[in-house]
Amino acid sequence: MTKQEKQTIKEKIENDIITLTRQIKELEEKVKPISPDCGLGRLTRLEAMGEQHVNHKVLDEARVRLTRLNNALQRIDKPMFGICIECEENIGVGRMSVRPESVRCVECAN
Repeated sequence: MTKQEKQTIKEKIENDIITLTRQIKELEEKVKPISPDCGLGRLTRLEAMGEQHVNHKVLDEARVRLTRLNNALQRIDKPMFGICIECEENIGVGRMSVRPESVRCVECAN
């Protein structure tokens, strides 16, 4: 992987971290408890609780990805960045551009 490719991936990681941080803050507001005295009807309250459950899942996934992106940012200047942890072959630049937190090549990930 060239220095220019690493720099491009580093910028993508930093932008993704900023985006995820904003998304996490928004989701934390959406998953706050719904008070029982809220003026919602029974069905509307159940719908709100279902939506809250979905938002919890999305929030958990966003937090995990944020952690992985922060780890990738710490590893980016190390020689093993972009090398599959299983087969020790290069992870394609295309994959790293889309999912910069990847630690496995496409073959090993499957």
